[in-house]
Amino acid sequence: DVDVMIDRVNNGWNMFENHIFQFDFLNDDFDKLPEELRKIVSDEKKRKKLVIYINPPYAEAGDVKQTAGTGKNKEKVATQNKTYEKYKNLIGKASNEIYAQIFIRIFSEIPNCFLGNFSTLTALTGTNFKIFRQTFLAKLEKLFVVPAWTFDNVKGEFPIGFFIWDIKNREKFQQIQADAFDANGEFLTKKEIFVSENIKYLSAFGKIDTKNELIIGHFAARGNDFQNQKITFIDSNLNRNEIKGGGVHIFISSGNIIPIGISFSVRHCIEHTWLNHNDQFLYPNDGWKKDEEFQADCLAFTLFHGKNRISSEHGENHWIPFTEQEIGCKKAFKTHFMSDFIRNFMSGKYPKDGEKQGIWALLEEDKSLAAAERDLGRGLRQFSEEAQAVFDAGRELWKYYHSQKNANPDASFYDIRKYFQGETNGRMNASSEDEKYTALIQDLRAKMKALAAKIAEKVYEYGFLK
Repeated sequence: DVDVMIDRVNNGWNMFENHIFQFDFLNDDFDKLPEELRKIVSDEKKRKKLVIYINPPYAEAGDVKQTAGTGKNKEKVATQNKTYEKYKNLIGKASNEIYAQIFIRIFSEIPNCFLGNFSTLTALTGTNFKIFRQTFLAKLEKLFVVPAWTFDNVKGEFPIGFFIWDIKNREKFQQIQADAFDANGEFLTKKEIFVSENIKYLSAFGKIDTKNELIIGHFAARGNDFQNQKITFIDSNLNRNEIKGGGVHIFISSGNIIPIGISFSVRHCIEHTWLNHNDQFLYPNDGWKKDEEFQADCLAFTLFHGKNRISSEHGENHWIPFTEQEIGCKKAFKTHFMSDFIRNFMSGKYPKDGEKQGIWALLEEDKSLAAAERDLGRGLRQFSEEAQAVFDAGRELWKYYHSQKNANPDASFYDIRKYFQGETNGRMNASSEDEKYTALIQDLRAKMKALAAKIAEKVYEYGFLK
């Protein structure tokens, strides 16, 4: 690059050759600067007029494959330079990212300046930047965010922010109201961004000892943020020894099906967007325990959501929400677990024999909920209008499936969709050529959308999101 620039000067470019020099910001000492520039850097008064532009590569030592355990670190990208060696213990895992190294060198060696940067919000919210935030104590004065795709060659649904830091004012970042703009530069809203350290996350919700209980499914989620929404699902993997990889893995039984349904629902009831991409799901306050309608809404939402991948092909299906008579099935189911659970839950008779576990144990933790607990035996629970509409639409879908000659009596919601939509290369097709099925599934999805909106109203109220 230096040779090219000197060549341009020699061919008429309006620049002084002695102003062109090579400098490696992560390896070179400031003594390597040309004398005129070094005098400016060393003079506090002259330095106030100095503007430094850097276009650092946003590379890191690890990538998605490495993080998921399917690949290796990128060699030499961020770990073989003097700045990394000098500051790695001060900024922890953030030292794997080049821009964090540049930040900490500026903070430590060019004091009293202002730092402006474009980047993702990782430095504010990322768990790998926890130690970095304890060291990089610059005051974040202003921030605006835009969609990532406003930058050339950048893809993905996530925000990129422009930050203005005042390094002379020492302050640990806690929260800020950022201005959010769309891709056309139009103002959208104020976005609250905050550190979620020392907070209990949603991943701990619904965990109980299921050792002696009937396991009916497996709940999986990666992380606690919106960007991993697609990797939040329920499936039929009931073998504890086969569950590998990071993230949340909770086995489902009658004792925790309501909390798991809530956790699943709050993660899926709000659409992932570029703006909420980094938002963290948190452990809720106790308000949900008194809200029986909310609990029932989440149960209905979980039963009929596309990310419920329970399949009779992988074992006994405990997730059929109807009886044989309701859907016109001519053969007996192998299990009536879910329809029995729904009936007992709505009448307050579950669990049996007075045993307190799961949702009922949680209710009993707070003695102020005594009145709510007494109501469990009164049979006063009813599905909301939105949840009932979902059940009605789902029932019609099950009926149509069981009118087929080769219908499997134990088919799950996933099995029914697969039957009508088919597969290509092992993946379910997005649509079906069966017009009646298409109409029925579209009606169910419309009812689910209305139920999702109702559940979303409680997500912030009960503290699942801030």
